[in-house]
Amino acid sequence: MDATFAFPVIAAALAGFLLLMQQIFMLAAGTRRGGTGQGVGVAGDVQLERLVRRHGNLAENAAIFIATLALLELLIGSGTTVLIFAAVFLVARLSHAVGFSTLRGSHGKIDGQKVPGSALFVALRAGGATLTALSGIALGGYLLFLTIGSLPL
Repeated sequence: MDATFAFPVIAAALAGFLLLMQQIFMLAAGTRRGGTGQGVGVAGDVQLERLVRRHGNLAENAAIFIATLALLELLIGSGTTVLIFAAVFLVARLSHAVGFSTLRGSHGKIDGQKVPGSALFVALRAGGATLTALSGIALGGYLLFLTIGSLPL
């Protein structure tokens, strides 16, 4: 298997976009912390909890996906396959972010009361999380499939 070592432009573009999202999410959480005087933790503040979870979830998922996508792109070059993985992950993360953009998506119920309009936002959040997991499993499996025969055993 010949490895192509062209710069991974698709992974880099996705990384740039996700980094901008991450910084926006960080600033939103930090602004809420500053406004409420809450340091570490959330102290029962559901808005802060939502912002922290949105920021943290992207941080948990984006870095390893980008690193793996870049390895795939280095291995097979920029092309449709890499672009599809990047696009699916981007849609997943945007869906998750929109779902977490309001308490309707993050909590669905406040003080035991269902929040009107929550079904759509919960579906976006859950769909984004599911699509994130599936795209990661597919990317990891595909990269492993491509490289397993080249492993020095």
